[in-house]
Parts: sequence; C-alpha cells; structure tokens
Amino acid sequence: MDAFFALSPILQALIATLFTWAMTALGAGTVFLTHRVSNRFLNAMLGFAAGVMVAAAYWSLLAPSVELSRNGRLPVWFPPVTGFLLGGAVLWLIDRLLPHLHLGFPDADIEGLPTSWKRSTLLMLAVTMHNIPEGLAVGVAFGAVAAALSQVSLASAIALALGIGIQNFPEGMAISLPLRREGMTMGKSFWYGQLSGMVEPLAGLVGAAAVLEITAVLPYAMSFAAGAMFYVVIEELIPECQREGNTNLPTMAAMLGFVLMMVLELWS
Repeated sequence: MDAFFALSPILQALIATLFTWAMTALGAGTVFLTHRVSNRFLNAMLGFAAGVMVAAAYWSLLAPSVELSRNGRLPVWFPPVTGFLLGGAVLWLIDRLLPHLHLGFPDADIEGLPTSWKRSTLLMLAVTMHNIPEGLAVGVAFGAVAAALSQVSLASAIALALGIGIQNFPEGMAISLPLRREGMTMGKSFWYGQLSGMVEPLAGLVGAAAVLEITAVLPYAMSFAAGAMFYVVIEELIPECQREGNTNLPTMAAMLGFVLMMVLELWS
C-alpha cells in the first residue's frame, strides 16, 4: 500500500480504474458459471448500482466541489451548479447521438442515431455509457488529492474507486448473462461484458490529467462528474431496474448501495 501512495496521481488513477474494470470483467465472468439468473436479481443489482452512484456523486464529488468553491471569487453555488448541469448535458448529448440499446428492450427501441450495428454491440454501448462518468470521477478524485486540498483525501479517492468497483460487478453480470440467454457463446458474452468497462481507465486518465493541468477547474470537474453520474442513474438505471413493475426490490437495493458508499466515504 505504501508503494501505491508513492505513485504519481496519474498512475494511481490508472491503477484504480484498472481495478474497477477488473470488477466489471469479474462480474462478466459469471457467465462461465451460469447463464440463467432471474430478472429480479438483475434488477436488484442495477438498483444497487444506482444507489452507489448517487452516493458517490454526492459524498465524493459534489460536496467537495461546494467546499472548494467557497475559496473562489465567484458565488459559491456557481462552479458546482455549472459543472453539474454541464455533466448532465454532455451525457444527454452522448445519449442522443451514440447508438445503443438497453437490456431486455426490443430492437425497435434502439436509441441514438440510426445504425446497422449488431444488437450485441448496441447492448454493450448502453453499459459503456454508464462507465464513462465512473472512470472520470475516479480520475478527478485522484487528481484532486494531488492538488493537496484538504477537502479531498487519498483515502476518500480510494473509497470512491472501491465503491464503483463493487457496483461494477453486477453491471458486468447485467450485460454478459442476458447476452448468453440470447444465444451468444460464453466467450463472446464475457468479451462484450468486460469490454464495456474498458473505457474507465481512459476516462480516469483524462480526469486526473485535466485537474492536474488546471487546478482551477477542479470544482467544475468534480461537479461535472457528479452531474454525469446523476444523469445515468435517473435516465438509465432507475427506468431499467423498474420497468417490469417490481419496484420494491430495486428500491431497497438502491438504498443499500447508497448506505454502503456512504459508509466507505465516512470510514475513510
């Protein structure tokens, strides 16, 4: 662990996001053990992921962004509000442009620009959209630690990576197992499941490098990542986990995910 503390923030962010990617791959690897998991379970796992993301967005990103903004010349609300809304707007734009298909939906419900891409590719891209803000959030957190700001600690950044990694496990399952049920081979189902997490190390490097280059953007960068995560939760995860009408189980799972992330944050 001491060796990790001695690394540069860029390498720390890379290792942390490689961990979150590995957790996605581990979840996708369950396809080699089984190919039949109930939709109730998958919905609960998506609800759990939503709870983790909401908690991480607030405790690890938005609240520190507000505290950092107190030292600036602009009104304290301006950087967090601007970054938060911009994060949601960018994800909205990606959602409208990038062709993708949510799990369990028919081909007629493809979102984004018209395309002839395969169903498997569209399903994978839908989950990849979830992972972009997650990787960005981890990178920004480690970049903030390098800025030696009291509002963000290395333990907090590690807790954020751990929480996102935990919720990535069910996300990997949520794409590989349905693909297997649709007739895809185990190898391909695993490949597409883990492939959705590959974007996290790249997004993490971008986030860390951005705040290291321009420390002044840190409150905006942290709230940007928070806004992007909120968009994913409200527009994607919650409707997906509740579309079958079973709202109680995913709701309780979301509360459990929120509490877990809150404990990790306060424990750090």
